[in-house]
Amino acid sequence: MGKTSKDQRDIYYRMAKEQGWRARSAFKLLQIDDEFRILENVTKVVDLCAAPGSWSQVLSKRLLENANDPSEVKIVAVDLQPMSPINGVVQIRGDITDVAKKITEVFGALADLVVCDGAPDVTGLHSLDEYMQSQLVLAALNITTNILKIGGSFVAKIFRARNICLLYAQLKVFFKEVYCAKPKSSRLSSCEAFVVCRGYSPPDGFEPTLERPLFSDYRGASSDTLRGVNRVIVPFVVCGDLSGFDSDGHYSLNLPNAPPGTVKSELVLFLLFLNMFHLSSLLTYLLTYLDNWMARLH
Repeated sequence: MGKTSKDQRDIYYRMAKEQGWRARSAFKLLQIDDEFRILENVTKVVDLCAAPGSWSQVLSKRLLENANDPSEVKIVAVDLQPMSPINGVVQIRGDITDVAKKITEVFGALADLVVCDGAPDVTGLHSLDEYMQSQLVLAALNITTNILKIGGSFVAKIFRARNICLLYAQLKVFFKEVYCAKPKSSRLSSCEAFVVCRGYSPPDGFEPTLERPLFSDYRGASSDTLRGVNRVIVPFVVCGDLSGFDSDGHYSLNLPNAPPGTVKSELVLFLLFLNMFHLSSLLTYLLTYLDNWMARLH
């Protein structure tokens, strides 16, 4: 997590520090799960682009707490960067496009759920950022088709922009249900959202492979053969307590007793004291100036 003054003021940043999460993004997965129950009856999960590990922490905590037999819970975290160990999580260091065999070796079966919170460094050009993020999601989807069981779920970060419907259409090919989720902890000023895909059901005759990480040249089809307008609209769902903390809001440091959107009386008193201090300093300066002026007259 960053250490800028904006982050330090952010309510979810401070709550993550207090509760032991490695990043504020943990609340995004928690709120998605509260809304969609994606972790119910799940024992095998893959976390792609896992570092620094906040989503793996959530998976470990919720799955191990709710499992009838904790030994059945298997979580695999994949990332190019090293990560500090997490209880119940097997870490694989490598590119997400070439670790499918290693993942299935750990599970001994297909996964129930695949999640991906990865994103490239943003440029500020929304269309370009959306395109690069979509390519990452497609790469994650490709590995998902190799490791996810029929009926399983897939959750990934997206950047919403004008052409996001194309990605929705691609996801609808493989899943019965596709939703666009905006967790309450995701800043409203950000184009970030998450696709929640349920009911994995690949097309008849589809053969998963890692040789086409972006589904290029599938069965000889190319983009210039596509004609007409194909618009896919998926439900947009806000996740989290709508009366709870706002990720774009500012709150006092005394969290437990501070209702959302209010300023604690201690802060008000401090500001009043600060104003009084400035006023007293000004009066002292004026009196000193008058004394010096009177002394010069005499």
